[in-house]
Amino acid sequence: MRRIAFIAATLAGASVLAACQSQGVGSATPVTVQGTVTVTTPTVNFPVVAAFHLTGNPASGKPLFISSCGSCHTLADAGTSGTFGPNLDTFTPKPYYQMVTAQVTIGGALEKGSMPSFKSTLSTQQIADVAAYVVTATGGKLP
Repeated sequence: MRRIAFIAATLAGASVLAACQSQGVGSATPVTVQGTVTVTTPTVNFPVVAAFHLTGNPASGKPLFISSCGSCHTLADAGTSGTFGPNLDTFTPKPYYQMVTAQVTIGGALEKGSMPSFKSTLSTQQIADVAAYVVTATGGKLP
């Protein structure tokens, strides 16, 4: 008797499920976007280094950039065409002061290798000057 009741209950449940014909089961519906979609570039949080707290002088930074950075980086304003590091004319996002002061001070991995730290070869003021030059030469604003 229990076996017949179990089979009857199972058949009744299956009939109920079949009758609903998957109603309530969702599927992805494509969304049409009208206008533009803003795509943001992932950001890296660069640390605040000592040079960030100084006011850099772009005019003083240009010759330092040419002598210390130009062999690796392309920057039209400096007349450099290095190919080891990123092309700063087309770099995205545009270089900003905190980014450049940290990158020059600490160094780190870039496109094709590792950028050296310049904290032992440039003074803190010189790093601020190079950063100010790079930011202004690529169309950025100083803090």
